[in-house]
Amino acid sequence: QVQLVESGGGLVQAGGSLRLSCAASGPSFRWYGMGWFRQAPGKEREFVAVVSRSGGATNYADSVTGRFTISRDNAKNTVYLQMDRLRPEDTAVYSCAASDYNGSRSPDDYRYWGQGTQVTVSS
Repeated sequence: QVQLVESGGGLVQAGGSLRLSCAASGPSFRWYGMGWFRQAPGKEREFVAVVSRSGGATNYADSVTGRFTISRDNAKNTVYLQMDRLRPEDTAVYSCAASDYNGSRSPDDYRYWGQGTQVTVSS
């Protein structure tokens, strides 16, 4: 069992930055691929970024490539999402998730989910 708790969301102006953190409980954190997803009101959940178990490989949605950076610290059981040059369309609830797969973009492949943190970008 893995419990995930996100933090770092908030209100920011367009062009600004935020850094999200996701703290995981349990000794098995390094066994999971870790992803970030987001869901805006009235829209389906969408993939944002994923990092492999070792942190050596990452993958991003086209909409965030070049602006967002995912990373992890296995010693701290934490995964991060650095978000730069934010846009109003990035407004959503951001959730981290843990997968038995190493790099999946599909939410169906993720077994554990955090509660999410709200990110609001004003224009």
